[in-house]
Amino acid sequence: MEFLDARRLTGPNLFLNGPGAVLDVRCTEDEAIRLVPIWKQNVRRMLDAVGWGWARTHTRHFSSGVSMAFSAPIDALYAATEINLWAWRCCESRFQNGQLPDFAAALAEFIDAIAREANPRLLELERAAKDRGVSFLWDDGNVSIGLGSGALTWPVRDLPQITAIDWRARHDIPAALVTGTNGKTTTVRLATHIARTAGRNVGLSSTDWTAVNDDILDRGDYAGPEGARRVLRQPLVEMAILEAARGGLLRRGLAVTKADAALITNIAEDHLGDFGSQNLHELLDIKWIVSRAVESSGVLVLNADDRLLVEKAAEFSGTIVWFGLDERTGVIAGHLADGGSAFVLDKQHLTRIDAKTRELICSSADIPIALGGAAMHNVSNALAAAALTWCLGVSLPDIGRGLTSMSQENNPGRCNVFNISGFKVLVDFAHNPHGMRALFDMARALPGERRLLAFSQAGDRTDESIRELARSAWSIGLDAVIVSELETYWRGRSRGEVYSVIRSELMRLGARADQIRHFKEETESLDAALAWAQPGDLVILLVLADSQTILERLRSLAQHDAAPARI
Repeated sequence: MEFLDARRLTGPNLFLNGPGAVLDVRCTEDEAIRLVPIWKQNVRRMLDAVGWGWARTHTRHFSSGVSMAFSAPIDALYAATEINLWAWRCCESRFQNGQLPDFAAALAEFIDAIAREANPRLLELERAAKDRGVSFLWDDGNVSIGLGSGALTWPVRDLPQITAIDWRARHDIPAALVTGTNGKTTTVRLATHIARTAGRNVGLSSTDWTAVNDDILDRGDYAGPEGARRVLRQPLVEMAILEAARGGLLRRGLAVTKADAALITNIAEDHLGDFGSQNLHELLDIKWIVSRAVESSGVLVLNADDRLLVEKAAEFSGTIVWFGLDERTGVIAGHLADGGSAFVLDKQHLTRIDAKTRELICSSADIPIALGGAAMHNVSNALAAAALTWCLGVSLPDIGRGLTSMSQENNPGRCNVFNISGFKVLVDFAHNPHGMRALFDMARALPGERRLLAFSQAGDRTDESIRELARSAWSIGLDAVIVSELETYWRGRSRGEVYSVIRSELMRLGARADQIRHFKEETESLDAALAWAQPGDLVILLVLADSQTILERLRSLAQHDAAPARI
C-alpha cells in the first residue's frame, strides 16, 4: 500500500460534481476493500466536527488502487486537503498498529486553518452568479463572473459588494471543450479558424498556447483549467475553444460547470500505466468528464468510428451529434432514425445529414491539411471541427470556408509538408501508437522515390509496444531509419535501450545495419535526414522535443529552396 497524492479538486471531476479534496493510494483490491471503511470512518468524524456534515464522500476503485474524495467549500480546499491527509495517517496507524493521531489537536488546527482560508464574499458571489445564470470562475488569484466579452474579474481577496455589480452587463459566450487521445489540438485549431472565418473573436487554450485570435497570450501546455480560465476572462473573446487534456481533467477537473458543446475525438493508447489510467476504459472515464458540462443544456460531439465511445454513449442522457468517415456505421443510422444529426464523409465530400436532409460542406480534397484526402485522420478531425462549430452556431457555408482556408501554417507541427530541393519533408507530433499508425497510413499514400523515417520513442512504452511501432513503420516501405535518443524521454530506461529494441526489430524484419542510424538529438537527426534526401524522396519526421526549432529551420529551407550542406 503506497500513498501517492493528495490534492484539491477545483471543478467537476471524476469523483464529484464540484470542488473537494482527493487522496490517491496505490494498493491491491483486497487492500482497498480494507482501507476504504477506515478512511470513511475517520474522515466523516472530522468533517462532522468541523461543521461540514453536509459534505459527500466518494471512493473510486482503479486497477492500480483507490481514490478517496469528499466535497468541500471553494474557500477551504487547502484545509480540506489537510483533513484528507490526516485521515490517511489514521489509516496508516491502523494498518501498522501504531498510535492514532491526536483528534482534538488536529481538530483545533483544522478549525483554525478553515478560518484563515475563509472568504465569505467569494461564496456570496458564487451563489449570486448561480442565481443569475452566469458562469463563475475562480482560482487562487482571481475571481470572475460571466465569460469572455461578458466577464468581469477581481482579485480573490478584493471582491465587491453584490449590489455594486452591474449584472445586466454580465453574460456568457459560446464555449466548447475538446478532449480525446489524438487530434485534440488540430481540431481546436480547425474550430478556431472556422469561427474566425465566420467573423468571431475567438479565444483558444491548448497544449501549445493560449491565444485570442492571432495574439498568443502565453506559450506552454495550457490544456487544463488554468488555460481555460485565462481565455474565458479575456474581454475581446466572443467564442472559446478549450482543449481539455487527461492530466488536467484527472488532477483538477473542469474549469467550467457548463458549456455549449463538448467533443471527444477518440480513445486510444496514451499515458496508459499512470495511476487512474491503467487501461483504455479508465482513460475513457477521464475523458468522459467533459460530458457533464453539456448533459443538461449543451451538445456532446462523438466519433462514431470509435467503438469505446459508441458503447459509452448509451450512458449519456443529453443530445449527441455524431461524426464519422462512414455514414453506414450502425450508430449513425440509428441516430438519424431517431431524429439526430451527423457529420459524415459522402463520396469524398464532408456532409451534414439528418433523416430528411443532406447538406454539403466541402470536398476533402479542398482541405489543405488533409493533403488531397491522403491524411484521413485530418479528414476525421475536419468532420469533428465542423460538427463542433455547427453546435456553436456557425453556419455550414462558413464552416466550409474555414476548412478549405486552413493552411499548415495555422497548424504547426501537425501533418506539415515542406518542399525542399525537390524532395518532401513531412513533420508531425505523433507520439503514441494510434497517432503514429494514422500518420503511417497517410505516408503510404504520398509519393516518394525513397522513404526515410526519423523518430524517437519514450521509454515508458513496453518492449512489445515499441516493436509494434517498428513493424508499423517498416510496413510503409522505408529505405532508411533514424532514431533519436532524447535523454529526457528515457523514463526509467538506460541510454540506447529504446534504440536497441527498435533496431533489433527492424533487422528481424529485413533491414540492413547500414539503413539504421542513431543520434542523440532530434536536430542531429534532421541534419542527417536532409543530407540523405535526394529529389523525389520523402522524409518523415516524428518530432517530440524540438518541434519549434525544426519547424523554423524547415520553413527557412523551403522558403529559400536551398539544398542543405552535406555532412
